[in-house]
Amino acid sequence: MVDSVLEQFVVLFVIMNPIGIVPIFIAATASNKPAERRMIAIQAAIVAAGVLLFFIVTGQFLIEAMGISLPAFQIAGGIVLLLFGLTMIFDAPTSAAETDDAGKPGQEVSPAVFPIGVPALAGPGSRCSRSSC
Repeated sequence: MVDSVLEQFVVLFVIMNPIGIVPIFIAATASNKPAERRMIAIQAAIVAAGVLLFFIVTGQFLIEAMGISLPAFQIAGGIVLLLFGLTMIFDAPTSAAETDDAGKPGQEVSPAVFPIGVPALAGPGSRCSRSSC
């Protein structure tokens, strides 16, 4: 029992990669004060935990309700990741002015939610920490 819990913790720790998220956190909170950074880190952990708990409880039900098999879901995820990778390699870079919606009212998202909480901490790999993946 203890070995299984320890194994699952290590797998989830490696997949979530909290140490690798440090540069993302530093870049996303560069203009914030230390107290604000602490609050953003706490909020990001709460958001990530909430997302992971939601999908632990409802994920299998949602996939079964949509009639999607696990291998089909894994293949679709692989195709999406391939397309993102190809976009990163072959697309021309866009300027921040073309993609920035922060100037619109009601459009600002806390860095605790995006990019730190989701997808950095609670990303697509976090679901496959179970031995069935």
